[in-house]
Amino acid sequence: MEYILLLIAAIFVNNVLLSQFLGICPFLGVSNKVTTSMGMGGAVVFVLTISSIATYLIQYFILVPLKIEYMQTIIFILVIATLVQMVEIILKKVSPTLYQALGIFLPLIVTNCAVLGIALLSIQNKYDLAKTTVFSLASGIGFALALVLFAGLREQLELSSNVPKSMKGTPIALIVAGLLAMAFMGFSGVVKL
Repeated sequence: MEYILLLIAAIFVNNVLLSQFLGICPFLGVSNKVTTSMGMGGAVVFVLTISSIATYLIQYFILVPLKIEYMQTIIFILVIATLVQMVEIILKKVSPTLYQALGIFLPLIVTNCAVLGIALLSIQNKYDLAKTTVFSLASGIGFALALVLFAGLREQLELSSNVPKSMKGTPIALIVAGLLAMAFMGFSGVVKL
């Protein structure tokens, strides 16, 4: 039951984009079309889960025993960048179609602060490996959900003629992002962690 609550809380209540404001750049930059936001969301789920597991193992099997926890942020950034590069190389060799589908999204994830943020939050919350995996997977799903919903709303707004000319583009996108964040805040009373 604890894992289900963690899953629901990470997806809806403590959404990495709409509640913790991590990963805003891809949220605003890649959310013009639903198809591109789905690709970015899938890539973030994959990389976020893999990197959180790797950073957990590095934290508790290397940094803590050597008493160099103060190097955590720098090492985590290097690990995330290395993992993304390795995933890119492996996907290019093993599955060229998946590599083509992810395309530009894999290099963009290196600069996504949500990946580093979730790795640090799972360590800060003292999650074990299983909870870290569930938390990072759920956070990635929450990221993808918010991104796809926002992209769908932005596509609808582009087709609508009801938006005033001065509000088209970024201004209405920021208003919609705020409304979407408020909608996700409605889940805050459902699950507490």
